[in-house]
Amino acid sequence: MASDERPNPDELLDRYGLRDNRLPTAPAPGESGGRQVARGRLRIYLGMAAGVGKTYAMLGEGLRRKARGTDVVVGYAETHRRPLTEAQLGDLEVIPRQVITYRGVSMQEMDLDAILARRPAVALVDELAHTNVPGARHEKRYEDVEELLAAGITVITTLNIQHLEGMNDLVESITGVRQRETVPDRVLDEADEVELVDISPEALRARMRHGNIYAPAQAERALSNYFTQSNLTALRELALRRMMEKTESQLDSMMRGSGEEPLRPEAAAERVLAVFSDDPSARQVLREAWRLARGLRGELIAVAVREPHPPTNDQLARHLQLAEDLGAETLLTEAQDLTGAIITLARERGAAHIVLGVPSLAGWRQLRFALHLTRLLRAQTGADLHLITAEVNQREP
Repeated sequence: MASDERPNPDELLDRYGLRDNRLPTAPAPGESGGRQVARGRLRIYLGMAAGVGKTYAMLGEGLRRKARGTDVVVGYAETHRRPLTEAQLGDLEVIPRQVITYRGVSMQEMDLDAILARRPAVALVDELAHTNVPGARHEKRYEDVEELLAAGITVITTLNIQHLEGMNDLVESITGVRQRETVPDRVLDEADEVELVDISPEALRARMRHGNIYAPAQAERALSNYFTQSNLTALRELALRRMMEKTESQLDSMMRGSGEEPLRPEAAAERVLAVFSDDPSARQVLREAWRLARGLRGELIAVAVREPHPPTNDQLARHLQLAEDLGAETLLTEAQDLTGAIITLARERGAAHIVLGVPSLAGWRQLRFALHLTRLLRAQTGADLHLITAEVNQREP
């Protein structure tokens, strides 16, 4: 079975055959078998931004469960020294944090091994998208949570909409800020319960002005930048829309289980073919294709096309890893004739949509790309062609 740890660059190169020009081979049937382990349940409190009350809601749920006799511990809670949130810890048992020293600096992380050894019924774990300090067992906290779930421990956690991988470039286009800490959308999709912690943009800005979220000087900067009325309104709409998708998906599952017709028959699902190379714009192409497939309730097939016998390419491997995180079927193919390869794949897989990035080209390269598009349009694959122009923004959160 696949390791719980996120693969490092060397493992990615080996997996996709990008180190020594070998194409990856599919595992033999039954090769990835293993015994089933009873999993814990995952409950996520989803919000549009920091300060909406996700941690407070998570701790409140822990207190309610403890009052009913459930064994609950706080695996990690970030109160940001907010008095009301700290008071909400109540008499909950808090697992001491692990201290990890990295480059001479000691930092605190959730102690995964201590929680596993304590083995509670429920663990409260804040900030699902957090990136762990190098030296921790997993790179990301959501991977820690997956290990807790695999051990049969129910986890209650928190997440902001901007930290979903599939929303990454869309959030950047709204706010001008690229989020470096992300969670694969499958984590939210597979959660047993998702509860939206909602608040109006006006109320959130008022809380910030009153010093309930950040210190006054920091709050003023935030109100003028990320936490503007327009940004928060757009982020809230994204959170509401994502919550609606999750609810509809759960309803579909319930209807199938009861023998009723789902809201949309799966047989009608359309296939979206996302074609990319090692160009940085590939990440935006993949996310746009993912949103298109999701809106259509379709399948996403991510195809990396490279020329034969290229040098080692870890950038392409990272793009393929992103495609996997987005839940796409991933393919890697070699072709001298890029256009012909796309046409063949689109016909073989019955793609209804082809998504391509528009590279920044000049001169004869631009002409070659135009000829490539003309040939695609004339091929009559039956697929709609979507062209994505990448936008680069260097601002960080």
